[in-house]
Amino acid sequence: MSQQTSPLTYESVLKLIRKNSREMRRMSADTDKRLDQKFQEVAEQIEATNKAVEATQQAGREMQQAVMATQLAAEKTRLSIEETRRTVEATNTKIGALDYRVGKMVEKLVGEGNLVAQFRERGIRVKTHSQHKKFGEWGTPESGEIDLFMEDGDVAILVEVKTTLKMDHVVEHLERMEKYRRFVDVDGKNGKRFVGAVAGTIIAENVINFAHDNGLYVIIQSARAVEILDQPEGFKAKEW
Repeated sequence: MSQQTSPLTYESVLKLIRKNSREMRRMSADTDKRLDQKFQEVAEQIEATNKAVEATQQAGREMQQAVMATQLAAEKTRLSIEETRRTVEATNTKIGALDYRVGKMVEKLVGEGNLVAQFRERGIRVKTHSQHKKFGEWGTPESGEIDLFMEDGDVAILVEVKTTLKMDHVVEHLERMEKYRRFVDVDGKNGKRFVGAVAGTIIAENVINFAHDNGLYVIIQSARAVEILDQPEGFKAKEW
């Protein structure tokens, strides 16, 4: 037997249309929801990408700034090294010139000035002398250099020579005398006595008085002569 179908009526058609309409609205709502989600995902991806690009650009700017800072620091270092080199060269030139002048002064003291004979008149019969006598481990606090070293058997005269003798030079020489005494006494076998002297072409009166007060001979050199200055009454050369 064949299945009978109900005849279409206005109500049944209207019902079917309403059903289809609801289904289409539901499908449209689902589609809209999926599209909204998709748009949100795309928007989030675009935002994340923009942030990543901005971070990369910021890192690039920071790296460029770091490179520029490094280059600037390197240039400053180069200029500092160059300035230090020039300073060292100028200092070495000055030291060389000073050593030359001091050397010439020492030669004049011993040669033209006949300093040896003047000390002999004061009872110190100098037999040998030498220039630039170094002692101690060089570069340590207990090392030093004596411009003119004059010897007479058991007595030695240690002379500091400056073009312009100043107060601090006298103080330094007194300290040098102490250091040299300690240096030669390390083995306990040296019985030599030491006296000190300072020499210069220009010496202020207060510097002369200070040196004499501390038992040092004072030698002054002019264009014409070298002279051991007369010691004040009561002067006694200090021995180390």
